[in-house]
Amino acid sequence: MSSPAVGPDALAPEIKEEDSIVADNGAPDAVDDGPASSTLPEAGLTKKEYDMMTGILHRISYYRDEDGRDISKDFQRVVNRRVIPDYFDIIKEPVALSTLRQKISKKQYTTFKEFVRDFALISHNAQVYNRPSALVYGDAITLRELFMAELKKLVDSNTITAEDAELPDLGEIPEVEDSPPPDPEDEEAEPEEEEDEDEEDEEEDETDDDRPRRNRKRVRRSSATVKRDGKVDEGGKDDPDSQKKRGRPPKVHTPMEARINTLLKGLRKFKNPGGDLKILPFEKLPDKSQMPEYYQEIKNPIAMDLIKRKAKRKKYHSVDQALKDLDLMFENAKSYNLETSQVYQDAVDLQKEAKALAEQEKKKPDSDFVDEDGRLPLPEILYNGELWKVGDWIHLSNPNDVTKPIVAQIYRTWQDPEGQKWINACWYYRPEQTVHRFEKHFYDNEVVKTGQYRDHKIEEVVDRCFVMFFTRYNKGRPRGFPPDKEVYVCEARYNEEKFKLNKIKTWASCVPDEVREKDYEMDLFDAPRKMRKVPSPIKHLLREDAKEDDPLPKPTWGAPNAPPIVGAVHRRPREANESPPPEPTPSPPPPSPEPVRRPIVSDRPRYDSQGDVSMAGNLAPAPLPSPSANQTSTHSAYSQQFAQTRPSPSPIPLLQQNSYGSHTSSTHSAMPQTPLYPSQNTYPQYAPSPTPVAQHANPMGNYNLYQGGSVAPRPAMQASTSHTGQSSQTNTYNPPRPTEVWTLADTANSSIPLDIRAQFHHDEYGKIIFFTSPPLDANPVPEEVQNLGHSLRYLADKARNKEADEKKRKAREIELETAATERLKCIKADEEGNKQWILDQKVKALKSWSTETDKGTDELYKTLHGEKWQQVKERDLASLAEQQELAFNKQKELEKFREGRKAKDEIKITGFKWF
Repeated sequence: MSSPAVGPDALAPEIKEEDSIVADNGAPDAVDDGPASSTLPEAGLTKKEYDMMTGILHRISYYRDEDGRDISKDFQRVVNRRVIPDYFDIIKEPVALSTLRQKISKKQYTTFKEFVRDFALISHNAQVYNRPSALVYGDAITLRELFMAELKKLVDSNTITAEDAELPDLGEIPEVEDSPPPDPEDEEAEPEEEEDEDEEDEEEDETDDDRPRRNRKRVRRSSATVKRDGKVDEGGKDDPDSQKKRGRPPKVHTPMEARINTLLKGLRKFKNPGGDLKILPFEKLPDKSQMPEYYQEIKNPIAMDLIKRKAKRKKYHSVDQALKDLDLMFENAKSYNLETSQVYQDAVDLQKEAKALAEQEKKKPDSDFVDEDGRLPLPEILYNGELWKVGDWIHLSNPNDVTKPIVAQIYRTWQDPEGQKWINACWYYRPEQTVHRFEKHFYDNEVVKTGQYRDHKIEEVVDRCFVMFFTRYNKGRPRGFPPDKEVYVCEARYNEEKFKLNKIKTWASCVPDEVREKDYEMDLFDAPRKMRKVPSPIKHLLREDAKEDDPLPKPTWGAPNAPPIVGAVHRRPREANESPPPEPTPSPPPPSPEPVRRPIVSDRPRYDSQGDVSMAGNLAPAPLPSPSANQTSTHSAYSQQFAQTRPSPSPIPLLQQNSYGSHTSSTHSAMPQTPLYPSQNTYPQYAPSPTPVAQHANPMGNYNLYQGGSVAPRPAMQASTSHTGQSSQTNTYNPPRPTEVWTLADTANSSIPLDIRAQFHHDEYGKIIFFTSPPLDANPVPEEVQNLGHSLRYLADKARNKEADEKKRKAREIELETAATERLKCIKADEEGNKQWILDQKVKALKSWSTETDKGTDELYKTLHGEKWQQVKERDLASLAEQQELAFNKQKELEKFREGRKAKDEIKITGFKWF
């Protein structure tokens, strides 16, 4: 790490572990990485003395014992307070090798004796806190002896005085008894080192009371862990807590992934002169609202959280790819910040350290990254002629109920040292396997996500299935998914500690990192299907005397490594975030006569000079008469007469016509596009209304927007003055119902935004016009252009494009199928090659065994018969061949005798004749 500036023109030398050389004893010796400076720190120690301290630390850090074990590993950093909180109650001055390096880099030592005291304190603290039988206790003694040997060399060379090399008296080591035998559970539950800030976001959808996550000690262990002998430790049947324990998918990293993780974690150990981590300014991108200029200058912004996310989701395929993103991040910082700023200096230092760490990780063999249990990660597993990989939805055999296989999703695939292939899968419970309120309703075929990440042998996989988020379930099925396979719907995740169901907010948080950004295609239904919820399938299990203050019931567990046999229901009060049960569907009411439709008093339909209701927006205002107060007739109460419309050739019953407004409410919906009908006869003639009305434009003028033609003029028409009276015209057809026009009240109309109102028809007062039904037999297209349509060229292009799209889709399906076939062929070819190799090895072994047997036989004959051993051997071989021939002949005769005897025992039946 870089040293702080000590003068205006020079910087103190930069000491790195990567720039060390090997001394005569095999340990690396430190060398300078930067130019020597004549400027000395104010404390009085020379640059040579600080380099000497650094050299001692480097040689001790790289020391290995006879077994190749790193003695200084446990003394590199101060103990984590969250992992061992009582350490700081016993040890008042916690010190580690990193503390000494930090003080050296900041030039905080005034004398060499201070450095000696700090190093001696490391060993002393370890002996005070740990028992003598602990391994770290012995390492602390070895560390002190190594340090004393280094001091002795310096004293012998007259570099320091014997007084400076004397270890201080830090107090007596307390006497304690030896450690008791370790608890087996403590051996298994080793504390995990502090995880990255971008830990699994799987629980992001749970409520705040369900996730006190950040400040607690966490131990990553799958609920069903694989022991070294390959067996599954699934917890005892008598221990329900062990069966419902929340797990995590195991970390099965490839060597390349382990190298990238080490590189990213290694950048967190460097600190700047202020004592802060150098990587902190690079953790997240700046807020766009506060620093918009950053995104204007930096075209490719990136930060550590994005790099960690890409590494976590396996986006990097080499260390160089991760290093490229790190270089981009540091170059962005150097481009945006001034050279004199601390962020710029930190970016320069970390960029060098990242490259050095990357080269260091590349040089390590893959064997250094082997899983402690010997698990070898696999990209996919071939089983029963199918490939199984991370993200696949599967059915697992359920020993508790073979008719209800476990619904799960694969999270990890690996192979143990014995060659057995394993998967780690997240379970999804069926509603009857959960504990919930008795009034809870579920979708048909619903499952809920759990925190159970269990290990299973690949032989436990039954077949495929699929789980869809409830927002997509009613729209279709996954494309290409066999119709005979089950498709489930999921809406919530299940908390087995509190027996709560929490609604999922983002489906991406519920699937493995490898498939979070991959979406699946769907074969959509003709129309979205209605989803209904049904009562709990175990509602009948509620006790008759159940009360709201009863304790939560427990599920019934059965076989290990399997979901509960059955859940339970209770009558406890509903949670604040729990939805009430859906209302029962009421029976349909008896049919009633259609009510009389009364328009709003203040809303008047407008007519043009021909008696038609106007639909255009360019209206000419005119005074309208007020309604008479004493009129009671339904149609005459508003001093208006409605124009009748000509029906279509096949009149539509009134019950099937769409109503676009409520006649008892002032709230209406906008009218949809009016359908077009071909013109057939001349329009019926109606007399103009005697009531003075406003003059309007042609009501069909709006069709010009869609058809591009002008409206043909209509002949004069006359209408009857009463809707109940008989028409005096020749056309006396009485349509099902005349078209009526409505407007909203002033307050309701003004609440609609102006830009939306402008898109619909309105009257002279600016009110939106609503229609009870679309006009019938209305064709505003002129007769001379009625036969026009799309050009043949357009239709041909459309057909060709459709055909091309279909060919592309089929080609893509064929390509995917071919790729899968080729992959299966390669795997089968590899298996055949392995089988042939095994057969060749067997033949070779047999030949070798035969040769060795012949040699052993010759040696035996030489020992027994001396020089005549060959003659004796040939004689014995001839005798053996003769005996074999006799035995063979004898066997032949015996078989012939048995066949003859069998023939005698058979009785031939003759003399029968069938009629």
